Amino acid sequence: MSTSLILLCLLIIGAAAYVLGRTRANTVSGGKSSGLHSRPGYYGSYAAIWALLPALIVLGLWLAISPSIVDSSVRGAFPENVRSQPAATQSLAFGMVSAIARGLPFLTEQELAGARDGSLDLQAKLAEKGVPLAGPSEPYMVEAAAHLNALRATSRAVMTAVVILLSLAGAALALRNIAPTFRARNKVERVILWALLGASSIAILTTVGIVLSMLSEAARFFAMVPANEFFFGTVWDPRFAGAGGNTFGSFGLVPLLAGTLYIGFVAMLVAVPVGLFAAIYMAEYAAPKVRSVAKPLLEVLAGIPTIVYGFFALVTVGPFLRDISAAINGLLTGNYANFIQAQSVITAGIVMGIMLIPYVSSLSDDIITAVPRALRDGSLGLGATRSETIKRVILPAALPGVVGALLMTASRAIGETMIVVLAAGVAARIQINPFEPMTTVTVKIVNQLTGDLEFTSPQTLVAFALGITLFVITLCLNIYALYIVRKYREQYE
Repeated sequence: MSTSLILLCLLIIGAAAYVLGRTRANTVSGGKSSGLHSRPGYYGSYAAIWALLPALIVLGLWLAISPSIVDSSVRGAFPENVRSQPAATQSLAFGMVSAIARGLPFLTEQELAGARDGSLDLQAKLAEKGVPLAGPSEPYMVEAAAHLNALRATSRAVMTAVVILLSLAGAALALRNIAPTFRARNKVERVILWALLGASSIAILTTVGIVLSMLSEAARFFAMVPANEFFFGTVWDPRFAGAGGNTFGSFGLVPLLAGTLYIGFVAMLVAVPVGLFAAIYMAEYAAPKVRSVAKPLLEVLAGIPTIVYGFFALVTVGPFLRDISAAINGLLTGNYANFIQAQSVITAGIVMGIMLIPYVSSLSDDIITAVPRALRDGSLGLGATRSETIKRVILPAALPGVVGALLMTASRAIGETMIVVLAAGVAARIQINPFEPMTTVTVKIVNQLTGDLEFTSPQTLVAFALGITLFVITLCLNIYALYIVRKYREQYE
């Protein structure tokens, strides 16, 4: 039985347990809800939980553990000459066995016999069935594939029986426990509490897992390359050098960090004024009808994929700035050579700033709107104009929250990749001309991890060192932003 059908059976059993639990609760109380400790729905929920939860836990564990046991058993049955091969060769052989196992159900008994004795071209036959093989098969692979299918079928049958029987047993046990004095509500609420605790822990555990995985690989990188050369190096050239040279290349972080901060700074120069002025207009000047239309339209920008912004920069903004610079240069000097390259810091900064406008405007609008109405009324009552009230009262009151929003937006800019790849290029260098290309940390992470790579050389492990560095930078920005926002909330809530 497939996993989908098993889940459907469990849902049916759980629904039946809920109905039976409610019915039994009403029966034992003589139809009087006042005679029960909890409402009848809690008794039904208690029965449904016992019918579903243990069975789902066993199902999840079985699906997670069973494949590794089956695969290990099949690998152990390989011939001795195959098991003595390196791990990569064994993995390739097992991949062939898995592919053959998918194609065996399409073969007749006569074709299967031919595959076992080698008289059938199994590769061509399975290709006709839509199951391609990486190469010609060997007789032992056919036997191993049949063994693999048999083990999987047995595991699936046993899993189905165990899960369904466990669900029925849990429902029966829960129904037997139902009594007028049984505290069903407490039991159900305890399960819900643990479920909420587990859901809230997922984000924390995921963050911890990401950090530990990056730290472990970054530690391997720093075992090969000194940390001071990475953090203070000014040359990025992670290629194998010639004989007698530095075989690890150069891994200077400074050019990448400079490009990241430079492009992020240009983006904030574009996003902050536009976004902040838009937030002030929508919060203080716009009519309700205008606000109800303008705010959603502005926030549509946040839903556009960043790769689309990259295309926009590559096809429209970059060529436009290049042509404008050539025209200006021609008018001033008579030489129509462009001084702004299509891929440059300013191109990436402008497009990234456009992408960040809805973040700045939405967060700032919420913060400005949260300023107490009494401050506005008091200022206007003392004779100040609306513009003076905004400059002298509202913005200073909302400043801590706005600064926090800008810091969170900056962390979003620092982590952007696709716009920089298409709009700023991949040149890792230190320069202050915004009309020339630069690159960022995220772009180099993508470059170092592109292709069929093994994480054994510093050329690939450096991506994890870059990742943990970027993580620390954005984490510090977010922590500081949350600190400022918390201070704002403590002052005005």
